[in-house]
Amino acid sequence: MGKHRVNKKKPKRKGETITVGKAESVPPGRGATVKLKDGTEVALFNVGGHFHAVENFCPHKSYPLADSRLYGHIVECDLHSWRFDVRTGECFTKKSCSIESYEVAVEEGWIKLTV
Repeated sequence: MGKHRVNKKKPKRKGETITVGKAESVPPGRGATVKLKDGTEVALFNVGGHFHAVENFCPHKSYPLADSRLYGHIVECDLHSWRFDVRTGECFTKKSCSIESYEVAVEEGWIKLTV
């Protein structure tokens, strides 16, 4: 399956909570790329009204996961079908290639992400 790649756009953990947008802007069953002020990115997903965030790039070939298909809590990379749990970042294709997940909350219709 090849070597996994390092995501240079992965947010550094700061324990900081930021408001990233309105909950209504990400429909159920969809993902969205969230670009942070420092140029890093996360993939935000709406699974039945519950929001989850993970690194935005597949470690296999760096394809953006926010642009990939969502099957319940599983996002499948459109490039080579690697599968990840959007709640935890666990990789089902290659266990050693799990990705970071981030805490998400919705307050008064606003999505808040802790990085």
